[in-house]
Amino acid sequence: MPRPYDSLDATQLQHDAEDCLLSYGTAFFPEIITSADGIYIETHTGHRMMDFTSGQMSTLLSHAHPEVVKVIHDHAQHLDHLFSGMLSPPVINLAKRLTSIAPAGLDKAFFLSTGGESNEAAIRLAKFYTGKFEIVGLASSWHGMTGASLGAQYHAGRSGYGPNMQGNLALPTPNSYRSIFRRQDGSYDWKTELDYGFDLVDKQSCGSLAAVIIEPILSSGGMLELPAGYLKALKDHCVRRGMLLIVDEAQTGLGRAGDLFAFTHYPEDEGIVPDILTLSKTLGNGLPLSAVMTSNAIAQHAKQNGFLFYTTHINDPLPAAVGDKVVEIVVRDGLVGRSRELGMKLQTGLKKLQSRYGCIGDVRGRGLMAGVEIVCDRTTKEAAPEVGNCVAKKMTEMGLWAQLATMASFGGVFRIAPPLTVTEEELDRALAIMEEALRTTPGTQPLYMAE
Repeated sequence: MPRPYDSLDATQLQHDAEDCLLSYGTAFFPEIITSADGIYIETHTGHRMMDFTSGQMSTLLSHAHPEVVKVIHDHAQHLDHLFSGMLSPPVINLAKRLTSIAPAGLDKAFFLSTGGESNEAAIRLAKFYTGKFEIVGLASSWHGMTGASLGAQYHAGRSGYGPNMQGNLALPTPNSYRSIFRRQDGSYDWKTELDYGFDLVDKQSCGSLAAVIIEPILSSGGMLELPAGYLKALKDHCVRRGMLLIVDEAQTGLGRAGDLFAFTHYPEDEGIVPDILTLSKTLGNGLPLSAVMTSNAIAQHAKQNGFLFYTTHINDPLPAAVGDKVVEIVVRDGLVGRSRELGMKLQTGLKKLQSRYGCIGDVRGRGLMAGVEIVCDRTTKEAAPEVGNCVAKKMTEMGLWAQLATMASFGGVFRIAPPLTVTEEELDRALAIMEEALRTTPGTQPLYMAE
């Protein structure tokens, strides 16, 4: 069966793109993508690549999953979009499904479009509930490109646009590979770092601390895991200051990191539940869909006092139906456990590559969410983005899209996130391509005798 873009004039399209598209901060891939199906994406030249970033870290179940396609078709035909004050079965079903699988304390939900929008709503809700306005984020965070969500992130995009939202303060990024906070034995002292960060926050605050917003794994920051016990210590700091804890699981949620919700991973953090949880990316399997979840107490306060976050596409039925199907499949097919098991295989394979190539300074992540940091020197840890770019180009040519992030601020870290439906054979093939790309690229510093 012919596909929509089997015949196209790529040269004309590239010209039209240059003529008509506004630049938004990333270099475009040089070929035009005409197909995305399963784990593969295909260019106009017929070049096929395994998509090991799941689009923008979103297609949790792969591209064009047949059950998701059917839901989209059915709801596009019968129940697509409604007045924002109307309810529909998909919205109610998704809210019921999510609140039934989430820990107690995440009792109510509503649905928006993007991760940035959900974080905007979460921050607005935290300010409304606490009556305060200062928001604390991590120094390598990424929460979105709208006013409050952008103000609470420090990774990129803060300079050149005038004043950011008032009342935003930063904590040091918990980076076990690069942090200067060390014990005498050289191990990472995240607790002292966190306490020091809050000491600085207290000195800068005007006494109106409303919330902390945080990712369990900082993807844009370089796939940085929060240490075991970090969330508990963070929550203690929040409680002492009357702050809420917002957890942003845009990329980690619904099994991506080997747990249904990544904030539940460590026994040291047992019992810690965010006051507000946001989901996006993975929830819609590539469609614009996000969720804000919170407690009955916060929801009741919002209802009684007239909290307002009213948008054109709040609680839209079509994306909610997709989200409901995504969560159903993840739970039904045991994809959380699968992510955990295949994630161990992925980590083992990546650490083997690290043992063979000196340019790999660090391997990290959980589940099917991994980071590989490329360096010039393991002692100085100086980044080597040019080497990483060459390796990425070679991998792309060989049929694997596991790209370095296209913004220089991401620091030369491969972010790897195949769909949870990836097979062991596909993982093996991807690791083999990575090995060959490293072997044949100058500057990767082989640590073994060439055969």
